[in-house]
Amino acid sequence: MSPCAKILKQLQRWTAGWFVCVLACGGVPGQQNKIRVAAAVDLKFAMVELAQKFEEQGGAKVEVTYGSSGNFSSQMQNGAPFDVFFSADVDYPRRLAAAGVAEPGTMYEYAIGRIVIWAPPDAKVDVARDGWRALLDARVQKIAIANPQHAPYGRAAVAAMQKAGIYEQVKTKLVYGENISQAAQFVQSGSAQAGIVALSLAVSPGMKDGESWVVPAEMHPPIEQAAIVLRAAQNKSGATAFLEFVASAKGREILARFGFRAANAGAAQRKEPEKK
Repeated sequence: MSPCAKILKQLQRWTAGWFVCVLACGGVPGQQNKIRVAAAVDLKFAMVELAQKFEEQGGAKVEVTYGSSGNFSSQMQNGAPFDVFFSADVDYPRRLAAAGVAEPGTMYEYAIGRIVIWAPPDAKVDVARDGWRALLDARVQKIAIANPQHAPYGRAAVAAMQKAGIYEQVKTKLVYGENISQAAQFVQSGSAQAGIVALSLAVSPGMKDGESWVVPAEMHPPIEQAAIVLRAAQNKSGATAFLEFVASAKGREILARFGFRAANAGAAQRKEPEKK
């Protein structure tokens, strides 16, 4: 059995046990009525639909807080009250698992993120036609990216510009958002003339009318994204049920519509680091 199949089978056993408990107790008490999710901001629009479909199928109410994966990871080390964590960088869940903060056996790589060069519909440069050359245009005075010090999309943007051979030419134009959502807002507001943002945001209702050029995946390290259930979760059964839904065919279809690639079948689950 593949590692991915094993994790899904384990999630199914936990979920089945939860429904047995619900039936025996006559309902879902207290904290079992909701699932507290910490999610990377690149999931903002996909997560709305994921939560809606899960709830429509009888799942608990999903309450989502969006933010930086790195900041969430630090908060969880200090006991932040979440049930499940959807990170834009697989390394953060791995570290939490190694530190004993995650429920053993629950880490699941749910997607690979993509980046695009994006400009507003009234931009003076043609991003879709010119790709990297658009960023060299003198009319592009500021280029927004997420802060590469703690945002995986920012690191991917820098790596891609280096691979394209333009980083040294444009680095003085760069402005940094706290996360990928703030970087996108810089371009939408006119504070920057172009940005390198998540494809999942570029296809969202507020940005889909802009000009975009998808950066080839081979130009930067893969943006591997993973989720874990927290050991201190107050609704572990609900959290595992939601994670199982995201891993289902319906969940993967929703993620694909928002620009996320599926993790490779052979690498969808990796062994968690041993606790130290």
